[in-house]
Amino acid sequence: MKLGLVIDLDVCVGCHGCAVACKQWNTSGTTGPLTDTDAYGAEPSGVWFNRIRSYEVGDYPHNKTVHFPMSCMHCEDAACVTVCPTGASWKRQEDGIVLVDQDKCMGCNLCSWACPYGARELDPASGTMKKCTLCIDRIYDERLPVEERQPACVLTCPAHARHFGDFDDPESDVSRLTRERSGYALMPEMGYKPTNKYLPPRQKRTVDTSDVARGGVRDKLKAWVNRVVAR
Repeated sequence: MKLGLVIDLDVCVGCHGCAVACKQWNTSGTTGPLTDTDAYGAEPSGVWFNRIRSYEVGDYPHNKTVHFPMSCMHCEDAACVTVCPTGASWKRQEDGIVLVDQDKCMGCNLCSWACPYGARELDPASGTMKKCTLCIDRIYDERLPVEERQPACVLTCPAHARHFGDFDDPESDVSRLTRERSGYALMPEMGYKPTNKYLPPRQKRTVDTSDVARGGVRDKLKAWVNRVVAR
């Protein structure tokens, strides 16, 4: 089994709902409280497992804003695990989830420097590294209905841009979406084999606006309004 996420960049609206839900769940979960400093001040900072970057791509008038969520990729050959001197960073054999043992972590930052995705967060309160766990304390909780055994970010996404499942199952939702939508891994050239995949934005159909430019639509609309008023 290889658990991970598929993120659809075509429908992500950049609402940060996934990031907030992630922080809320994990603050009370296995990783302990996630620190905030000066949360409502001029220079707030805090520990977040999921961050959304927004980019403007293309040239006007054919430009587009793409929202790009980033979190741990749960790599098959995770550099963070390789460099950890205490064995605090480790990868579960049964499902591929990469975790940090808070009792072993000494906050040396080596895993953070090794991760090319910026997915590691040093919590200044505990002095240890923390990261996405795929909500491991939720997805295996048999007290929850089956449909709720998903990461908090997936459950809360209003646009349904996030999907969770087993990449080792070719018929799973994540495998099918990756196959049908040409899903890709982020920076595969690094050789870490990230599990999470992204679905690229679809090509948009060009709409002919020549009538608008010539005033045709405007004139038709004005004539329709005049008829309605005359009644």
